[in-house]
Amino acid sequence: MIKTKYFVYARKSSESEDRQVESISSQIDVLKKIAEDRKLEVVDILTEAKSAKAPGRPVFNKMLERIGNGEADGIICWKTDRLFRNPVDFGTISWMLQKSIIKHIQCSDRSYYPEDNVLLMSVEQGMANQFIRDLSKNTQRGLKAKAERGWYPAQPPLGYLHNPLKRKGEKEMMKDPARFEMTRKIFDWMLSGTYLPSQVIDKAAKELGLTNRFNRSVGRATIYQILRNPFYYGYYEYPKGSGNWIKGKHEPMITKVEYDRIQKLLAKNENPKPESKVFSFTGLIRCGECGAMITAEDKVKNQKNGNVHNYTYYSCTKRKKEDCSQKTVEVKILEEQIVDYLRTITIPEEFIQFAIDVIENDVESDNKKNKDFIETHKTELSNLSKKFNKLMELKLGDLISEEEFISKRSEYKNRELELKLIIDEFEKSNNNIVTNVKELLKFGSVAATAFQNATVEEKRIILSSIGSNLLIKDRKLEIQFEKPLSLLKDISSSVKGKRVKKGRVEPAQVSIKKGTYSDKHTINPLVLREQDSNLQPFG
Repeated sequence: MIKTKYFVYARKSSESEDRQVESISSQIDVLKKIAEDRKLEVVDILTEAKSAKAPGRPVFNKMLERIGNGEADGIICWKTDRLFRNPVDFGTISWMLQKSIIKHIQCSDRSYYPEDNVLLMSVEQGMANQFIRDLSKNTQRGLKAKAERGWYPAQPPLGYLHNPLKRKGEKEMMKDPARFEMTRKIFDWMLSGTYLPSQVIDKAAKELGLTNRFNRSVGRATIYQILRNPFYYGYYEYPKGSGNWIKGKHEPMITKVEYDRIQKLLAKNENPKPESKVFSFTGLIRCGECGAMITAEDKVKNQKNGNVHNYTYYSCTKRKKEDCSQKTVEVKILEEQIVDYLRTITIPEEFIQFAIDVIENDVESDNKKNKDFIETHKTELSNLSKKFNKLMELKLGDLISEEEFISKRSEYKNRELELKLIIDEFEKSNNNIVTNVKELLKFGSVAATAFQNATVEEKRIILSSIGSNLLIKDRKLEIQFEKPLSLLKDISSSVKGKRVKKGRVEPAQVSIKKGTYSDKHTINPLVLREQDSNLQPFG
């Protein structure tokens, strides 16, 4: 009698349906013990981490091929659902068993032979397949419910991540502290109108070191997915292609206005027109009369004495209103007006140093208050590390089960991450305030000069960054400063004309009898509290 030879086959799906099943290593231990107790000859141990809900498992298919070649004629597995959960794989196994190509299937709880009634195995296969179908429906139902609650039920796009402290299915989208600001920078560069998408992604990689969540470089094809993704302004479509748009609860990275502008820029880039010259302000300013974009052109004037003069003029394209009455304006006049705007946010040097001193003292005071809080959490973090080391000792000594080890390790890891986030937030928050104030005030002190000395590209970036709703009417430019520059303008107007004398603030030529510089300004929330980390200083 020819002795049956066996393959040990252990499988674990990477999907949630099999998380309750023994891990592969545990399955192998049990199956080897079964083989030893029953004196079954094992010719190979095969493992696979892949779902059986659809055909196409490479290790499983190779095993059946080897059985067909006569290398073995038996299988040892945990349960039949390790072998099949779909009708195709079930049919193959069932047929090979009926034809005695497979002579024996040994599971942890029962055996199957060619002469057995196939009804029992069919019932088991039907139950396994129905489980998969029900699971799929329940999963879709859960994803839809999550989407309707305002949380995008898929992998977060670049710049966001799932809250690691939440359970699966309940994870909220949060800002990725390592990539959120870098991704925002991609939108800023695109909004400047100076770069093509391919240039933006190259610039992000070289200057920022931007990578995806797997720490791999971001591909050029991905940049279009980012720039076209409405998720970044706060909305998503679920299911895809359904037309059902949902407002997300995540923090938007850009506004809808910025998103729409980028879509227009992308449309232009996809049908590029040759340009003989790049102008600083085209695509940024609209006509104050008809709302059409402002364009530019160079003109050359040849004088009788042989001198040649080059001029650049900006004018309405008149695409919305052919009889628009607005006249051309020379670039020098336009730039002078921009410089005048920038001078309105210039801060006196003595005030800059004063404001920084006040903020640093304020932060130092807060840091002292937070020191005990931070130290308490650092101590807990240290104790957590000791607990984890003790847990490893218990596992290595086989004093706890694998399930207990995995459960405790997950608990410790989640708490470790939570503590690190808390400590990092408290240590960085006040320092960020100081940094933001310094950058804001620095920008105000050098903006006008920086613009005058800037290149064509730099002038374009500065103008696109300082305000919105840029209009020109009757040869006069109108700029509405955005925060925090509107704040800077308020501060500038409140401190100009004053001087510091022995720690006091005094109007020029006129002394103030009571009230010190700090009395007048440390209580001003405009000065000390309203910051905007999105400001990108120049100069």
